[in-house]
Amino acid sequence: MSEHPSRDLAAFAAGLRFEDIPAPVLRRTEDLFLDWYGSVLAGKGSRAVESIASLARAMGPADGASEVLISRTRSSPLFAAMVNAAASHVAEQDDVHNGSVFHPAAVVFPPALAVAQAIGASGKDLLVASVVGYEVGIRVGEFLGRSHYRIFHTTATAGTVAAAAAVGRLLGLDAGQMLHAFGSAGTQAAGLWEFLRDAADSKQLHTAKAASDGLLAAYLAKDGFTGAQRILEGKQGMGAGMSTDANPAKLTDGLGTRWTLAETSFKYHASCRHTHPAADALQQVVRTHGLKLADIAQVTTHVHQGAIDVLGPVTDPSTVHQSKFSMGTVLGLIGAFDRAGLAEFDAHFRSPEVVALRDKVTMVLDAEVDGAYPQRWIGKVTVLTTDGRTLHGRVDEPKGDPGNTLSRAEIETKALQLSAYANGATPDETRGVAERVWRMAEWPRVTNLL
Repeated sequence: MSEHPSRDLAAFAAGLRFEDIPAPVLRRTEDLFLDWYGSVLAGKGSRAVESIASLARAMGPADGASEVLISRTRSSPLFAAMVNAAASHVAEQDDVHNGSVFHPAAVVFPPALAVAQAIGASGKDLLVASVVGYEVGIRVGEFLGRSHYRIFHTTATAGTVAAAAAVGRLLGLDAGQMLHAFGSAGTQAAGLWEFLRDAADSKQLHTAKAASDGLLAAYLAKDGFTGAQRILEGKQGMGAGMSTDANPAKLTDGLGTRWTLAETSFKYHASCRHTHPAADALQQVVRTHGLKLADIAQVTTHVHQGAIDVLGPVTDPSTVHQSKFSMGTVLGLIGAFDRAGLAEFDAHFRSPEVVALRDKVTMVLDAEVDGAYPQRWIGKVTVLTTDGRTLHGRVDEPKGDPGNTLSRAEIETKALQLSAYANGATPDETRGVAERVWRMAEWPRVTNLL
């Protein structure tokens, strides 16, 4: 194991070159970027997002170098990153890395895009910085472990370091400066799950602050501002303060050979990823046996402990966003409509037939599922029908996982749906963005997407 993993991770982040990155990883980065673009535009009009956007308008410049996607205005990199990151995480369709239980796109692409636009970086520069952000953030999430995620929202905590890494790479930080950026990012890292119990808006603040605080840390490091040298593994660092099972070896696992970005999954349903395995398994049962909603008497989901920790507090969701963290609501939508998309949540999360099935869904800890998690997210359900049958569903790789991934055509379709959801962009505009994103490495300069 490395004697100084924070330093080694910083050296990797500072030194990675475009030529070092395998072509499939670069293409996957483009896929993830377009997927993220759709999620940002789907956040337009959300009260929590618009509140953060209003703050940015009041506190930031009236014009700037960086694009605020939901309003098609411009601001400073700091405030553009803040708003775009907040908008990224509302529709619950942004990507996720299983092993770290971390949503990289929402905290890596907003600051990377904002800074790339501000400094006139190339498409290659943006690709490299994005890969750096993913590789660093995912490893920090894996380092912090399962105990961290029980209390802390890893996307908010590891995400601050990920954002610092991506921006630091764009700013050309050397290894020493990058380590200082990690130190300043880590000392600001925060984000607690308690907000879910009250249907509070904090999740949007988590990504907004992770993106902007990471950007802040990188710019300060460029100016000579110093940070803790062992902010991750130190005696009073993130691992010590936020975890009981932190594993420093995870920070440097396979650097330069294991590309964790390529392990990242797309989200198919518009809900918390912890609901997806069971949703896919119920969908399998419903389709195989031709079940209608009225045929389902009870559903038992066999889950990992992380699902119970995050979803368990949500028993009677009062908002659309909170309902995305209700296992019963998600399965109720699957049973009623064979999908749990944005439109279904908006129109039906409180519908009597959905609520009726919601209250018939239970979660039980399953040793096999829990043992495989977080590397694998197995979906298992037991369905009791009204005519007395007991039916079983199982999915070993939910839709969107690397082994069951989305094609470019499916990603583009998803982006079209998301960008049109709140009238964020026309279909022709999104097709144009997709065409450009597939050629990102050829961009001489990163300009407006819209």
